[in-house]
Parts: sequence; C-alpha cells; structure tokens
Amino acid sequence: MGLFNIVILVVLIGGMLLMTTRSQKKQRDMRNDMMSKLQKGAHIVTIGRLHGIIDSINEADKTVTLDCDGIFLVFDMDAIAKVIDQPTTAAPVAEPMATDAATEKPAASEAMPAEPKAVEEPTMAAAPTEAKDGAADK
Repeated sequence: MGLFNIVILVVLIGGMLLMTTRSQKKQRDMRNDMMSKLQKGAHIVTIGRLHGIIDSINEADKTVTLDCDGIFLVFDMDAIAKVIDQPTTAAPVAEPMATDAATEKPAASEAMPAEPKAVEEPTMAAAPTEAKDGAADK
C-alpha cells in the first residue's frame, strides 16, 4: 500500500506542476504579444497605475517614453501593465449623406430640451419662533 500512495502523490504533484507551467506560458505569450503590438499613440497603464500615451519606443534600451498630460516620462517596457487601446491607423469610412426630408435633423430649437424649473427654497420667515420666546424668558 505504501508504494501506491507514493505513486498517487507523484502523479498529483506532476499534474499540478504541468497545469501551473501551462498557465504561466499562456500569460507570458499574451504579454509578449501585447508588447510586440505596442506603437506610438497607444494608451497604456503602468504597474504604478500611471495612465499615459506612448510618445516613443526605444527597442535597443527596452524603454518607452510616455506623455502624461504634457509631462514626458521614460519607463522600462517591463513597467507596462496593460494597453487600454491602440491607435487606429485606418481612415474612417465616410457614409453617403441622405437628402430625404425624413432623415434631416430637427431644428436647433426642437433639439434643445426645455430648461428645468427653479425650485423655491423655504425662507427663514417660516422658521419656528421658539428661539425668540426662549430668549425673552431669560
């Protein structure tokens, strides 16, 4: 019975190691794919949760320069946690304009919603007079 328990234990440990290495390989492949698709103009988040736009990529030094609201910061490429969105390189396709009267936009006065009515707040005159009576007693 002792040999059977050892074999079961070795099989279980081997299965756990196999599953963890496959998971790590999958994550590594996804990260390598993300890093290979990086390009100027991509919105990214660093491991310190700093959001920025890629200004330049230096493959030799493995660094990336981020534009964070006009402040340019240089980070290692390993500091990139995720890519929020890639810039689009294709020009948008223009749709033909319809000249049918049914598809025309409403006039500006019709499109604007009505202004909300002001709510009147209670005035101080409606306040209870207990404070005045209490001050007169003293």
